[in-house]
Amino acid sequence: MLLAKVATHYRKIRGTKTMKSLADAGLLDRINGSARLMIVSDLDSTMVDHDDSENLSLLRFNALWEAYYRHDSLLVFSTGRSPTSYQKLRNKKPLLTPDITILSVGTEITYGESMVPDTGWTHHLNRKWNRDIVVEETAKFPELAPQSETQQRPHKVSFFVEKVKALEIMSFLSEHLEKRGLDVKIIYSSGIALDILPKSAGKGEALAYLLQNFEVDGKVPLHTLVCGDSGNDSEMFTIPKVHGVMVSNAQDEFLQWYKQNAKNNPNIIHATERCAAGIIQAIGNFCLGPNVSPRDIKDFKKCNVDIFSPGHEVVKFYLLYERWRRAEVDKSEQFVKNLKSGFCPFGIFVHPSGIEQPFHQCLDYMAKLYGDKTEHQFRVWVDRVSSAQIGSDTWLVRFYKWELSGDERQCCVTTVLMSLKQPDGFTWVHMHQTWLEGSRARDQTAWCF
Repeated sequence: MLLAKVATHYRKIRGTKTMKSLADAGLLDRINGSARLMIVSDLDSTMVDHDDSENLSLLRFNALWEAYYRHDSLLVFSTGRSPTSYQKLRNKKPLLTPDITILSVGTEITYGESMVPDTGWTHHLNRKWNRDIVVEETAKFPELAPQSETQQRPHKVSFFVEKVKALEIMSFLSEHLEKRGLDVKIIYSSGIALDILPKSAGKGEALAYLLQNFEVDGKVPLHTLVCGDSGNDSEMFTIPKVHGVMVSNAQDEFLQWYKQNAKNNPNIIHATERCAAGIIQAIGNFCLGPNVSPRDIKDFKKCNVDIFSPGHEVVKFYLLYERWRRAEVDKSEQFVKNLKSGFCPFGIFVHPSGIEQPFHQCLDYMAKLYGDKTEHQFRVWVDRVSSAQIGSDTWLVRFYKWELSGDERQCCVTTVLMSLKQPDGFTWVHMHQTWLEGSRARDQTAWCF
């Protein structure tokens, strides 16, 4: 019902602006055909576990996504956060770069790393909406405490209000705003947050709109998995034919919605794992693809991996690199020898400072760094892994390599030339890194790979 309603409106507004947004972000032609899987996830307390200071479940998901899904699937973040608040979270947590970002409780849709706005969606939301009237009516209730200015958006007016007073206020506002010619939606979530949006907005409506975009282009994802923890996520679970996971730490309001509306739906589960770990659990439960994160593999030599790809190769190497520096593997010559076997003996590493070094020299230097990060919070992850086959057995791979050491985060844009070696695996032939703007290490001499 929701998808059909949005489709009707969408056919009226779809035009060159929406198509240009998709094209500018490269989403119309990045994936050849339909995405294998589209994950649409809330952020706070779903993808991001604020009680996990080490971000382990998020890092597990990151490794899984970049190793097995990035090349042919779509990652969508759907959050109540404003653009400003979202960027603050990205600066704080090791979040991957999504293909699509739905912000401000479904009132803003952007595409790609540069966050190209969907102006067609903005036009769609203007119908029967007047922000000034909403502000005027809500001012009649001193119980409504406005949220911060960064959370107030063109199509979203947000407050904090106690749960005992919320229902009465919502009922009054719905009636009076309708009398003044507006068509609004009022969402109460997390036991305190009240958002007023256009009736055609919301996380569910935004997802339905995206699916209609893909349907028009003949590129509907083969599978869609929605993930959430609170009341403002429930709309996404009403979209036909999607799989859904409520993470184990879902709030009471969402669990109540589940009991009343989706208890007998086999496509929706309540995970036993928290946050991103619950998302991984759902991938396995619904058989949507690989569900063992490379971070959960202790010994790659003993693990039979059916998928060999440049993405998996990159994720595996940097996990081994992290474990070596954290002293989570045995200090042995064999470990270093195994690493060296994956690099061309005559290969060159171009350091982000511009200095060229032979691979063997870099690996010898790395061998001396065993356990140097045991007293620091040290993590490494990769983002936006992409690869292109440029020869019968040669790949050009590009990714962002992030490194967290204590409170310092650095990132290098990395390009690697790889060749396939038989019977399986890859050989690193050449590697070039440049600092991402604003992410240069204070001590460049300490940077390794």
